[in-house]
Amino acid sequence: MHRHRDLCQRAVDPLEIAAGLEAHGITDRTAARYRHRDVFSLAEELYARVPAVTGEPASAAPPAPVRDIETRAVWSLLALLPGAACTATAVVLKLTEGALGGGGRLTVTLVGALVALLGLGLCLRSGPLRAPGGRSSAAATLSVGWLLGYVLYGQALLDQVLSGGPEGPWALTPAPLLGLALAVAPAAWCAHLFAVHAHRRLTGSRALEEFAAGVRPLLFGTVALFLCVLSGLLRLAELGYGGGGSLVAAAALGVLLLLARLLTVHGFPEPATTGLAAACAVEAAAPALILAGRLPGLHVLARPVDAVIDAGGTGAVPAIACGAAALGLLIHATVALSRASAHTTA
Repeated sequence: MHRHRDLCQRAVDPLEIAAGLEAHGITDRTAARYRHRDVFSLAEELYARVPAVTGEPASAAPPAPVRDIETRAVWSLLALLPGAACTATAVVLKLTEGALGGGGRLTVTLVGALVALLGLGLCLRSGPLRAPGGRSSAAATLSVGWLLGYVLYGQALLDQVLSGGPEGPWALTPAPLLGLALAVAPAAWCAHLFAVHAHRRLTGSRALEEFAAGVRPLLFGTVALFLCVLSGLLRLAELGYGGGGSLVAAAALGVLLLLARLLTVHGFPEPATTGLAAACAVEAAAPALILAGRLPGLHVLARPVDAVIDAGGTGAVPAIACGAAALGLLIHATVALSRASAHTTA
């Protein structure tokens, strides 16, 4: 009671105390030492025995509906900005094909990329995709930059390495990148729906196990909903901009980015950064192993990559890298995001 007095005095219900105790590493086994069957039972006694702080409201007043609608409209518009910028850039490049020279097309591309990045940065600093502190780690930012660059240049890089290049122009694949940019808005809404429904389950649950059992299918449903919307947007981008790129790899990358952001938003940035870095390492290892396999006596190093490319093409490499990393983050998120302490912050 003395150690967690501040937590108990400001709690509005026993579940908030249970979530705080869980965040401090107290388990059911620890609660058994205090003659309680679980953490929630211990939290109920603490809630009953520690008086609340006087002179302070038990809970903040709910925001006005108009204000809530305005806030949602603001971050929704910001989430639409990356997709709108990339779509406008693609349309301008299509309409001016043959009319603009190389310098003009490069200028249009750079301006569109700058606006898209600016919109993405604003989206990640407000709304449901905002991480605690408002900023992501440098390692996570570099990893995301590599993964998005690999969407555009990865298959061309592997083709050049396999052919013994560089030779000839690189065949870029911008359609998947356009689909991912359009998916920023659905990702923000999926993160918002997950946070809202998880908070409702938190206030309505009477035990930590009950809350965890309700959040896990919510997480799976959120990821499945985003994957369906992302698949449609990737297909739409392919039809509108032309073929090229692996839709499976782009879909796996989109799910990986969503899970990494959900973990970061709810207070678990380290596993998110690890998952992103692991996908980058696999993608970087593929051309490196192919080149190393050309050295005398080291041809065995290139065999796994050659087998993957022979079976599924160059797009199979990012699909395996991002898919495996996304699966790992999903398993971790199933445990981490089912804790009540991950949803107690505003």
